[in-house]
Amino acid sequence: MSDAVMVKTIYLKATPEKVWRYITKKELLAQWFHETDRDLTEKSAFQYFSFHDDKPDRKLMWGDVLEVDPPRKLVHTFTHQWLKGVITTVTWDLMAVEGGTQLTLTHEGINTFEELTGHDKGWDEHLLRLRMMLS
Repeated sequence: MSDAVMVKTIYLKATPEKVWRYITKKELLAQWFHETDRDLTEKSAFQYFSFHDDKPDRKLMWGDVLEVDPPRKLVHTFTHQWLKGVITTVTWDLMAVEGGTQLTLTHEGINTFEELTGHDKGWDEHLLRLRMMLS
């Protein structure tokens, strides 16, 4: 099932420039997604961290930024321990629409239906938080 593609599209009452900051800036990602070790504004490796401060190794997810086209497109790899070494790809496409931004998230390369449904639920929760932040 590694050819599985999950696509989520939401509409946000914010400019593409503002949405871009929320999906790339370290301090803003921490407010709706997870803490990260750097801004996702240039090609580089990055890590997301767990909210559990008591764990010695808080690394939760990691990847490499592959493409940066502000404020239109961000592409990065994405994996975590439950994906058992599978490297997936997440693409964020932003498009200005009347009143705000259309944000389309595409997550490709998930191997099993169980992983697909887990990520589907997870992205719904995170995107809801993003929508609430930008309302």
